Amino acid sequence: MKVAPDKTCMQFSIRRPKLPSSETHPEESMYKRLGVSAWLNHLNELGQVEEEYKLRKAIFFGGIDVSIRGEVWPFLLRYYSHESTSEEREALRLQKRKEYSEIQQKRLSMTPEEHRAFWRNVQFTVDKDVVRTDRNNQFFRGEDNPNVESMRRILLNYAVYNPAVGYSQGMSDLVAPILAEVLDESDTFWCFVGLMQNTIFVSSPRDEDMEKQLLYLRELLRLTHVRFYQHLVSLGEDGLQMLFCHRWLLLCFKREFPEAEALRIWEACWAHYQTDYFHLFICVAIVAIYGDDVIEQQLATDQMLLHFGNLAMHMNGELVLRKARSLLYQFRLLPRIPCSLHDLCKLCGSGMWDSGSMPAVECTGHHPGSESCPYGGTVEMPSPKPLREGKKGPKTPQDGFGFRR
Repeated sequence: MKVAPDKTCMQFSIRRPKLPSSETHPEESMYKRLGVSAWLNHLNELGQVEEEYKLRKAIFFGGIDVSIRGEVWPFLLRYYSHESTSEEREALRLQKRKEYSEIQQKRLSMTPEEHRAFWRNVQFTVDKDVVRTDRNNQFFRGEDNPNVESMRRILLNYAVYNPAVGYSQGMSDLVAPILAEVLDESDTFWCFVGLMQNTIFVSSPRDEDMEKQLLYLRELLRLTHVRFYQHLVSLGEDGLQMLFCHRWLLLCFKREFPEAEALRIWEACWAHYQTDYFHLFICVAIVAIYGDDVIEQQLATDQMLLHFGNLAMHMNGELVLRKARSLLYQFRLLPRIPCSLHDLCKLCGSGMWDSGSMPAVECTGHHPGSESCPYGGTVEMPSPKPLREGKKGPKTPQDGFGFRR
């Protein structure tokens, strides 16, 4: 984006960036898309998934072939457990179909007063949203499409199942691709339940959930893209709120990339390979690839929002994925991480740190109400080295860490 000299108009240009091979994950080209034969190789004679970690790694790098998404996604969304047999999954489906029917019956049996409140708080918005969600997708195209009605029932029933969350605009964007792949209404409902329970970036999080995501993202930018972080700081509180990325988090990048690329990003995040917060590395990758103009033009908060908004559907999703994977790789190489990012590797289970040891935790010193670091972080105070006369101080790097092979 360029600001015209008279500042009366702005000119936007979309760059076509490339990612040097030296800045990619060393295992980037080792995995192909998970196809039927590779998937079947992970199932034993009882239908149980074997070598789950290797499967998640393969999905993280290569994604899933469209032909088997409907079979694999329920595992990623934790509707099915990897230890379950084929027979156990069929029994589970029957049980869950009965539960789903009971939830729907509860909705249809509301008193007139309950129904009026439900229509006002939930159904009115759902009815407006479903008829305009993914209508370019053949699965939802056309008038009186029964698949649109299925999506509507799923969302209404979810609001009954989880009244604390209810329905917020954007949930239809999340459930539509699942229904288009899984096909069965009951199975889709329970996959959606798994998405809302187990995926950290979900539609309409509470304010404290969003603030937690933004805190982690700010810290990642401080580590990986110092110049961009410093620009945010220079803009004050408005800049640090990073309004440009709220939609990325709320709608899981659904509005930023064409559907095929967005679903690849979903699968990489759902794989939970080496972190439960890969979506934040996606955010950093977008900034790293497409954020140079923000720094060069010293864009204000509203201009920054406009800049990234105009990039929607013009960014290269595969390039962003490769960059995000390389950023995660570099994060894992850090000998020390700030305690503010301690949780980024807290929940991901075995395999996060292949060496078997966690990096040292360094306290950032910001713990209101606590005298010591709750994560056991240590504070290092390196003694400053005097500069030799005539020598300039070190330049601030654009990226907080360099690429190591």
